[in-house]
Amino acid sequence: MVENTSELAITVGLQLPNAGLMEAEESLLELRALAHTAGASVVEMVVQSRSHPDTATYVGRGKLEEIKGLIHVHDAPLVIFDDELTPAQLRNIEGVLGVKVIDRTQLILDIFAQRANTREAQLQVDLAQLKYLLPRLAGRGTTLSRLGGGIGTRGPGETKLETDRRRIRQRIARLEREMEGIRAQRDLQRQSRARNAVPVVALVGYTNAGKSTLLNRITGADVLVEDQLFATLDPTIRRSTMPSSGQPILFVDTVGFIRKLPHALVAAFRATLEEVVEADVLVHVVDATAYNAVAQMSAVFEVLEELGVAGRPLITAFNKVDRLPSTVSLPDLLAGTPDSIAISSLTGAGLEGLFSAIEEKLGEDLTYAEYNIPYDQAAVAADMRAVGQVVEEHYTEDGICLAVRLPSGFTQRWAEFRIPSSNNPKP
Repeated sequence: MVENTSELAITVGLQLPNAGLMEAEESLLELRALAHTAGASVVEMVVQSRSHPDTATYVGRGKLEEIKGLIHVHDAPLVIFDDELTPAQLRNIEGVLGVKVIDRTQLILDIFAQRANTREAQLQVDLAQLKYLLPRLAGRGTTLSRLGGGIGTRGPGETKLETDRRRIRQRIARLEREMEGIRAQRDLQRQSRARNAVPVVALVGYTNAGKSTLLNRITGADVLVEDQLFATLDPTIRRSTMPSSGQPILFVDTVGFIRKLPHALVAAFRATLEEVVEADVLVHVVDATAYNAVAQMSAVFEVLEELGVAGRPLITAFNKVDRLPSTVSLPDLLAGTPDSIAISSLTGAGLEGLFSAIEEKLGEDLTYAEYNIPYDQAAVAADMRAVGQVVEEHYTEDGICLAVRLPSGFTQRWAEFRIPSSNNPKP
């Protein structure tokens, strides 16, 4: 839970030559939203224009002195930098400012630590935090000794941050073994779903894009929905059916993505994100009302590439169209994005079209064939109806005749019932 007492914070970012001022300010606005989610109140945002980050202090000593003055003006005990700082930069900056300094990575890790309610999420957050902290132990004795209060101090650090590297490495090894167990358990669950040929659709997207609301609308689930970043950490899997065919389908809602998502976090949450890797279709939920929707989409694609699923069948669902501002042209968004559709998770608008698009994507991996199933094996016909798309069905003296599109893995299972004349795919 977010604490009621807000820490006053100053955020600091860079405008580099390959990015405009607007992009730098957008990143700082997002950092402010992250800080708010963590329980901080941002009183000042500082942007420094540089050709490259200063290797010693990120922004240069002159700008640090300016920030030090702002700290005294606002009596702010916390400074948050918009990029991941090196151990040396962090040590030098703290030496000049004399207050608690954290970077974007540590802020995101802190939010995850606050919201990790299950054992699996806690393991993953602990692992990411320890890997982040390990190279930063040296020279931070004063900072580490005051951990346990405020942003950037939650998680394993409350009791473990003063241990030596050897013990931290041992703990990392233990956590990784536990995560391997979770990964193996998830593999067994996925194999079970694969045997039953129930297709899986993963909802992916930027944090706060409306994925959980969409899952609730589609499946009647009761997933927590909050107007805050990273409301969902644990993957939620819910069963639904295709409206047109009644085919069972599983929807997976998982953690949202964000720009500059820490690599340590992606690695730690790989067991969770493998639900995305193994999905048959991805639905990329985009907040169409976001002023930087295109940048958010790019950030999602970067994470998908890191996971190795960039080429997976994908549908883009432009969400929140019931609240679309007049400045946003929905036709332009749809025209500029292949396989896209406009929806509202809140009102249900466009969901019929979304299901049709999903069915079409799933159909691309189905094989058409005709089968004659004896009446004493009617259970086979029932299984075919459950896992495939029935095109035609009629009954003869010999048995049940089904024309059906099946997942490719099932065509051999029931090859003995296949009618030879149907070897060619139906046009």
